[in-house]
Amino acid sequence: MYSVMSSKAEEFINHEEILETLKYAEENKHNEKLITEIIEKAKLRKGLTHREAMVLLDCDIEEKNQEIYALAKQIKLDFYGNRIVMFAPLYLSNYCINGCEYCPYHRKNKHITRKKLTQEEIKKEVIALQDMGHKRLAIEAGEDPVNNPIEYILESIKTIYSIKHKNGAIRRVNVNIAATTVENYQKLKEAGIGTYILFQETYNKEQYEKLHPSGPKSDYAYHTEAMDRAMDGGIDDVGLGVLFGLNLYRYDFVGLLMHAEHLEAAKGCGPHTISVPRLRTADDINPEEFNNGITDEQFAKIVACIRVAVPYTGMIISTRESKATREKVLELGVSQISGGSRTSVGGYVEEEPEEENSAQFDVNDNRPLDEVIGWLIDMGYVPSFCTACYREGRTGDRFMSLLKGGQIQNCCHPNALMTLNEYLDDYASPSVRAAGKKMIDDELVKIPNPKVRERATNYIHSIDEGERDFRF
Repeated sequence: MYSVMSSKAEEFINHEEILETLKYAEENKHNEKLITEIIEKAKLRKGLTHREAMVLLDCDIEEKNQEIYALAKQIKLDFYGNRIVMFAPLYLSNYCINGCEYCPYHRKNKHITRKKLTQEEIKKEVIALQDMGHKRLAIEAGEDPVNNPIEYILESIKTIYSIKHKNGAIRRVNVNIAATTVENYQKLKEAGIGTYILFQETYNKEQYEKLHPSGPKSDYAYHTEAMDRAMDGGIDDVGLGVLFGLNLYRYDFVGLLMHAEHLEAAKGCGPHTISVPRLRTADDINPEEFNNGITDEQFAKIVACIRVAVPYTGMIISTRESKATREKVLELGVSQISGGSRTSVGGYVEEEPEEENSAQFDVNDNRPLDEVIGWLIDMGYVPSFCTACYREGRTGDRFMSLLKGGQIQNCCHPNALMTLNEYLDDYASPSVRAAGKKMIDDELVKIPNPKVRERATNYIHSIDEGERDFRF
């Protein structure tokens, strides 16, 4: 039976409930009265149920779809303003013992180059990332208890945090590694991680098991219940996601929102982020062999409907997507993006030779970070390298209270401006620096609290004089 409070995967992600939801949405996709009622509820900014959100996703009344898009844009602006948080992935190792059908790291792939960074190599990668201007990383590693044990991950986190190069420092490390035990999640918490990220890939158990024929990841329940264990281990912020293209997108859209509802109900706080990656070409992986791909239009609708369904949750889009696609979904709900990314192991120090491919997927947005920053500024977005909330203990429900209380403009916004100013002074090209400085001047006057505005202005002057790392 479906139970949002259950700790069992097949009960809080219940197959029959998803099928009933899909049927209900199909039957009501022309129901203008019901769709209007759901949109009106969404305007209260308190979220929607998975069933209500699915009706909006299926809606094929053009006028109503435009209302959904307009509402998604407004909710994004209300809760996140015009800030876009920046991060980069750091691949530590591509050794993996799983048999995932969609990932080139799968165990049977004998021609991909296997690599694992030493701690000295990690230092060089981190310095390269710091020299780009990054402050926030998401570390990635395949599942391999011999090559990538938890001890290696913990040592790598310690190494990353220890590196101070010129004015650079990684202030927050998010972790995207395989499902593990409560004890190991406690160790990650003690190591000072930010968000623990784990993608479900697909919530359809039958399809999941076909796509994961071997290895520890083949255990659907253990994988799906990982976020419960992570939160039991003290990690406040967790990040969900599915890999669109593996399964019918409607099914996984519902499953994703059911998972968010479960965490909110059972653990007291929903996911900190939701990622929306799409299947991409990678080494021996051809997306055309999977027949569940989604169009750019469907992708945009998914982003908009997630935004109105879970208004308090950050949304992430990576360099899997093109510049044009990223530009489209930024206004519809995305609040975090990667920039200048490399998905190969050791790819930041020097570009990997073609014959030594170790990348997890092909990057569609190859622009360097400075060009991405300039692009965001030109569109009116404030690129943010802020990590203040995590270092001030504003995580989990404490961060959500800040967001729901409307204090973003007096906290996150000035923090974003200060970290942008650090980037401009230390790393930006002359044209990006000039555009960014003008943006900061224009944005400072928008801070509603005069005392906060004055402090932020003073901090920015101090940054120009060489001081670093101010935060509210």
